[in-house]
Amino acid sequence: MKLMIVDDSNIIRSRIARAVVHPQLQGMIIVGMARNGLEAVSLCERSRPDVVTMDLTMPEMDGNACVEALIQRFPEINILVVSALSDKATAIDALTRGARGFLYKPFTDEQLVNALLEIVN
Repeated sequence: MKLMIVDDSNIIRSRIARAVVHPQLQGMIIVGMARNGLEAVSLCERSRPDVVTMDLTMPEMDGNACVEALIQRFPEINILVVSALSDKATAIDALTRGARGFLYKPFTDEQLVNALLEIVN
């Protein structure tokens, strides 16, 4: 299972990368990290991830536009939105655009692992 991490925060990208070594996610490898939606689309073309964690608030191309772009090109991709925007309308909007899950920041490693397992099973 190939994972791409998309977030403009280096701290969050590193945190997600560290959590992915969890035993329940055995076999999940990180194939790329992007700082914005434009980088994510380009990287996705090359690395073809199965799973993407996606921030919503980013420069150049925000997460919602990126979710739409990735789903259009790769309909089978599993996108987990990881965002500090915690209102229900934001989550519903992301899911309507094609995301398969939503996780609010701040999150625990256990919450991240469970959310990733939920979208891939």
